[in-house]
Amino acid sequence: MAYTNVLPSLHVADLDETVAWYERLFGREPDRRPMEGDVEWQLTPSGGLQLYRNPEHPTTTTVILGLDDLDAELEALRGRGIEAEPFDVTSFRLAQLQDPAGNTVILSEAK
Repeated sequence: MAYTNVLPSLHVADLDETVAWYERLFGREPDRRPMEGDVEWQLTPSGGLQLYRNPEHPTTTTVILGLDDLDAELEALRGRGIEAEPFDVTSFRLAQLQDPAGNTVILSEAK
C-alpha cells in the first residue's frame, strides 16, 4: 500500500478559539473547511493538520512539526503573539508550544 497523505486530527472542544491560535501559529487561515466543525491546513505536499470540533470527547496529543530554520520561525511567531524558547536535545533544536485545547506542538529543526 502506498500512502499519499498524513493528516493528524486534533479533537477540540472550542473550535473557534483553537482555529484562531493555529492561524497565528501558521500565519494564515485554514486551507479547507471540508465539513461543519472541521478545518484543515495543508503544510507540505503530502501532510497537514486537521482540527475537528468534538466537545464531548476532546483529546490532547503532541504534534511535531519539522522546520528548516527554527530561529526564523520563532521570530515570526513572536510577531504573531506566540512565545517559545528553543532548547537542544541530542540531534535537534526544539521549541514547545501549547494550544488552547491543551495539545502540545513541538517545532523541530535537525542540527
